[in-house]
Amino acid sequence: MDGGHGSGGKVTEPEVRMVTTAKPVKRLHVSAPGRVCLFGEHQDYLGLPVIPCAISLRISIEGSRRSDSFVNLNLPDIKSHEGFSIEESHSYVRERDYYRSAMNVLKRKGFTFSTGFDCEVRSTIPINAGTSSSSALIVAWVNFLTQMSDRGSRLSPAEIARYAHEAEVLEFKEPGGMMDHYSTAFGGILALDFHPEVRVEPIEADVKSFVLGDSGEPKDTKYVLAYVKNQVIEIVQRLSAKHANFSLHTATLETLHELRNELNEEQFALLVGTIRNRDITVEARKIFRQLPLDHRRIGALLTEHQAILRDVLKISTPKIDRMIEFALKEGAYGGKINGSGGGGCMFVYAPEEPERVAGALRRAGGTAYVVHPDEGVRNDDGVVKK
Repeated sequence: MDGGHGSGGKVTEPEVRMVTTAKPVKRLHVSAPGRVCLFGEHQDYLGLPVIPCAISLRISIEGSRRSDSFVNLNLPDIKSHEGFSIEESHSYVRERDYYRSAMNVLKRKGFTFSTGFDCEVRSTIPINAGTSSSSALIVAWVNFLTQMSDRGSRLSPAEIARYAHEAEVLEFKEPGGMMDHYSTAFGGILALDFHPEVRVEPIEADVKSFVLGDSGEPKDTKYVLAYVKNQVIEIVQRLSAKHANFSLHTATLETLHELRNELNEEQFALLVGTIRNRDITVEARKIFRQLPLDHRRIGALLTEHQAILRDVLKISTPKIDRMIEFALKEGAYGGKINGSGGGGCMFVYAPEEPERVAGALRRAGGTAYVVHPDEGVRNDDGVVKK
């Protein structure tokens, strides 16, 4: 697995909230990776554990200081351009106005900007396809802004992740969790816990290649996230009101059957699916810690996870199901839909002949990328260190 994502062991928020200060720089080139969620899809916003993996598709921002307070952003990949003055960044002009929201969050944290910037943003991450392109953008942008600010600060990955989550999710009251921001900030494969506090455990396993497949089907991330999230939260609130000790963290499949009469069939299936996904994630974490790594078991758990996402959460699509089927027939060990669902990307674990598997995904009508675990947010002198 590619290095650069930290040493082993668990890291909690208080241990990594460090800021080093340097002289403000005149020109800077930063980047951040996309990510796949190996295990724990639709779990992070419930406070349940997840295992994401940063991948070797990245977004980069390169820029230099201006003599005025204007922020000029060239976006050649989407043939677009954006610009605003630092003084007017508080006024959002579109939904998910991330360039302005990140600057506003940092201003509230005490960062100041005496000059604007000329920047170019480029990306190899599929857009709106479940691979965390928006979170990678904001993580890279926060890293760029803090170093180009008047105080010239290099933040820890945890601090970058927290500010990026605030700029993307909290600022616009959206339903997403924190997995994407931690994954793209820290890099590598992570075991993330959110209860009772955020804990980050880098996974140093001998993980081989994945093949990412973009179905090309448009997805409504905000709607799908809210739809699934709201259903589960409503179920938890209903059960917690009657059973003070009920918790998604401690419930078992056996104890759930005692509650069956309190939920309709769809609600009970969704609750069982949530607990099964949690247990799959817990088992996967154990497998990742073992030597040698059981690659076949990791693949089987991915496919088991996909069955729940497809049949219970109902977030897969016929085309994505077909892409996974084609890939498995060509030697992939297992796979699943990636991200909120309803379209976008899937991926498979393909330690052997990944290019052959990629060809299968193309025959199924998708765009394929062979990817590997990659390092987190960085600038041109390497990864931002803890």
